[in-house]
Parts: sequence; C-alpha cells; structure tokens
Amino acid sequence: MASAARILAAGGVIAHPTESVWGLACDPNNRDAVARLLRLKNRPMEKGLILVSGNAGHFSGLLHNLSGDQRARIDATWPGPVTWLVPHFDQVPPWISGIHHSVALRHTNHPFTAALSRAFGGPIVSTSANPGGCQPARHKFQVLRYFGNALDFVGGGSTGGRASPSEIRDAASGRVLRAG
Repeated sequence: MASAARILAAGGVIAHPTESVWGLACDPNNRDAVARLLRLKNRPMEKGLILVSGNAGHFSGLLHNLSGDQRARIDATWPGPVTWLVPHFDQVPPWISGIHHSVALRHTNHPFTAALSRAFGGPIVSTSANPGGCQPARHKFQVLRYFGNALDFVGGGSTGGRASPSEIRDAASGRVLRAG
C-alpha cells in the first residue's frame, strides 16, 4: 500500500479495485497526472471526476456548507458505494470538477481503496478503469488488457462484487442521478 501511495504522490496513475469495478487513480491536485489519466481513458476533462477516500474527514471542507438534512442523507450512506454531488465553491481544481459547480465525493469502505487513500493522506481520483466506450474492467486481467504497461502500478485484491457501479446522488435535492 505504501508503494502505491508513493507512486500517486509522485504523479503516477494506478489501477485499483473498488466496490464494483476496477478504477484508475491519481493525485487530484496534480494536473499532469489527471491529464494523463484522462488521456488513458479518452475522457474529456469537462465531464469531471470522482474523489474517493477511506476517511470522511478528508471531505470536511467540501461538506461544511451543507444543511443538517443534507449531511444526514450523506452520513446515512457512508461509508459505502454511494457517490454524492456537492457544491465545490471553487475549492477543487477545474480538472476535477469539469464544467460543473459540484464535485463527486465517495467515502469508500472497499478495503484496498480506503487504505490507499489513507496512506496517500487525502482523497484520490477514482474513475472506472476502461477507455471511453468500453466496458469497465471487473478483473485485473481486463485492466492489463486495456492499458498494458501504461500504468505505474496495478493493485491487488478484488472488487467488492457489486453488480452495478456506485450510485450517484445530488446532495442538494437527494435525487438519485444514477441507480446503484
């Protein structure tokens, strides 16, 4: 885990298992690392990316403007496979939020991903490990088939076995944007 965290801190892009699929991760504050990840996926920056952490405290600065009801809805689903869109008030770089006024956050309970973010010391970018238009990788061999040696590290373990990707909800309305 320490070696994967060091690779992230050095600007690397890695693959790791999540609750349902394999993900690609990098340091969200490293513009070059995010650009490289987006090129690997053939994903436009405008779409935005998810920030994942095994420590909800990593998101405290982004959650403090929410109402008590909004926080209660989020707290009821975390840690777990629910991603929440919260207003970012320009607290995240545009290469993370894309064209949106919100940022996607997930407090994960996947053992590898949670430990990775804690070892890294903050949230990490996590997006499905697949080039645009391809199915998300559910197994390590698929990650390797998609990306070969273009990644700096491919984690161990397996996904959490969920059949569907993480649910995405809007914190302002509570509305489910993508069922999980």
